[in-house]
Amino acid sequence: MEIKSKRDEIIELASKLFIYTDYQQWDKLLSEVFKETVHFDMKSISGQAPEKLKAVDICSMWREGFAGLDAVHHQAGNFLVNFQADETTAIVFCYAIASHFKKSAPKSKTREFVGSYEFHVVLTDEGWRIDSFIYNLKYVNGAIE
Repeated sequence: MEIKSKRDEIIELASKLFIYTDYQQWDKLLSEVFKETVHFDMKSISGQAPEKLKAVDICSMWREGFAGLDAVHHQAGNFLVNFQADETTAIVFCYAIASHFKKSAPKSKTREFVGSYEFHVVLTDEGWRIDSFIYNLKYVNGAIE
């Protein structure tokens, strides 16, 4: 029997976010990772104000954004998990690098996004789920041309 701590479960949730995104497993993101609506903030890269979005809309946006790429790879680490007083919510911080690869690009075939994430997670009847997603871009390296 496998015994996981709450912290282990939350880090696994974050790992699922990145792995399911890389493999474009949108149904798994919807059923295992996100709450139905998510406070979504990618202002540091998009310039758009944070907003509440349906998880299905986030997945649709990512599906379209990754459509022309041959591979996407996220690598995350340095997880900090801070439980709130009731221990059914937590704030999760991590660093992550996302590499995008397009084999048909004539010059640079890769682009890296380096930054950090902050998630708010809540314990539901189905397990831990992300209900707030904030990305803080540090820099972009390369350009798919």
